[in-house]
Amino acid sequence: MKDLLGYSAAVATTLAFVPQVVQVWRTRSADDISLAMYVLFMAGLSLWIAYGMRIGSVPVVAANGVTLLLAAAVLVGKVRFRRRPTRGGARSAHHGIQEE
Repeated sequence: MKDLLGYSAAVATTLAFVPQVVQVWRTRSADDISLAMYVLFMAGLSLWIAYGMRIGSVPVVAANGVTLLLAAAVLVGKVRFRRRPTRGGARSAHHGIQEE
């Protein structure tokens, strides 16, 4: 019972990533996802998992473990669905910037 608050927070913050994962994989696009942010975020999640293991907190380990898997799914989508540049370095009509 003492971990109910921790489990509740874990469920809420972990479920918050599900719509992002669904969106990336449904649309096959992750253009607006920051690669650097997700890499840093996953490093932080890994550290939280290590911390949770060190203090013996199942809610911390479980929540961050599941969130790490969800973040990894977004990161895989970011890499897998990366748009290839068009010939001649065409500019994006939407943003007016050169595509990578």
